[in-house]
Amino acid sequence: MLEIIGAHTHYGGVKVLKGISLQVFEQEIVTLIGANGAGKTTILKTISGLVRPVSGIIKFFGEEIQGLSPDEIVRRGISHVPEGRGIFPEMTVLENLELGAYIRKDKEGTKESFRTVYHYFPVLEKRSKQLAGTLSGGEQQMLAMGRALMIKPKLYLLDEPSMGLAPYLVREVANIIRRINDEGTTVLLVEQNARLALNISARGYVIETGRITLEGRSCDLLTMEQVKKAYLGR
Repeated sequence: MLEIIGAHTHYGGVKVLKGISLQVFEQEIVTLIGANGAGKTTILKTISGLVRPVSGIIKFFGEEIQGLSPDEIVRRGISHVPEGRGIFPEMTVLENLELGAYIRKDKEGTKESFRTVYHYFPVLEKRSKQLAGTLSGGEQQMLAMGRALMIKPKLYLLDEPSMGLAPYLVREVANIIRRINDEGTTVLLVEQNARLALNISARGYVIETGRITLEGRSCDLLTMEQVKKAYLGR
């Protein structure tokens, strides 16, 4: 589904990604783990067109997308839940969700997406007329996730969905990610909570200073001594 081949991405003169290569197959959950500043968020931004790679290839269903604009990438079926949520606080929950569906022209399909989002996040339906900025942190995360589902994505990019959430909400978000995947959506997940990420994903990549240093089945990464020491604690 998604293939990155030798991607280099810079911010000004700073080399952030240094020859990243990875694959995501249909209906998988794949996770990227690593320390702050390792390049995890930059990988997602490079996929979604928010940052252009200096070199390298990004293929989505065999088509190169590294030169496309962000809205063109969304139209191909890639949605992105950014770190920090990025909701519009002065707009209602409903208006935020409607913005998520801005590329949709099919009214019936859009209605179905609303039903899907409210199925995953019933609280959003109850809060539909409420200003997004007045929601709790957990509800804002659910809104960001729901908004990205409004295009009915083929690939769902999630950046730190558990950040700042209470433990019970972290478990709830993890269960929702599993449900979204079980119902057919492929997920690429960036998470500081490495244990959570590896427990809900099929495969994982470990990123260190812009390079992939380990990859494999998540169950295997969970047992590797260097992963335990660096990311899981003892």
